[in-house]
Amino acid sequence: MVQKILRKARKGTNVVYIPGNHDEAARQYCQLTFGEVRVEEEAIHVTSDDRRLLVIHGDQFDGIVRYARWLAILGDWAYATALRINTTFNWGRRKLGLSYWSLSSYLKHKVKNAVQSSTTTSRPVASEARRRGVDGVVCGHIHHAEIRTIDGILYCNDGDWVESCTALVEDFEGRLRIVRWAEEAAREQSALPRLSPARLVAE
Repeated sequence: MVQKILRKARKGTNVVYIPGNHDEAARQYCQLTFGEVRVEEEAIHVTSDDRRLLVIHGDQFDGIVRYARWLAILGDWAYATALRINTTFNWGRRKLGLSYWSLSSYLKHKVKNAVQSSTTTSRPVASEARRRGVDGVVCGHIHHAEIRTIDGILYCNDGDWVESCTALVEDFEGRLRIVRWAEEAAREQSALPRLSPARLVAE
């Protein structure tokens, strides 16, 4: 996936990399360009229907990241551990013929404080978008993919590629939607022609 993005950047696609709290060291390279990829603290995206969206990571508005650094570091460690377990867990599911399921995402959203963090982070992010005079905001950080309106501001969280396997996409008319990899993979699998055991033996 990363190679495909880099290839698109080389061929003229505007690619902006916005670091967050998990890759905070990359923030020292903001306003620099590497292989046609610009590193920025934030960006403004204009949709096909001319809406202006503020694109930021979102951790700037998380009280735990800002004021309880030790807890954020502990959370990063727990998150990385959950992802490692998740990899092994889903390897086992594949062997059993089961689809991808995010154990780490399930555990996180079962924790009361994680849900509270989702609420307390999304509203300040939407307020910042309103203060900037834009139509909406795109962020990640809390890894909970959703599209909703908060006090008249379009709030989009793209989730993540690693844990929940989600992305935010825009069509040519400017419509935004969340793509969920597990659902897309299941849909593609169900569309494949199925051969009966008799046909398999005959062939």
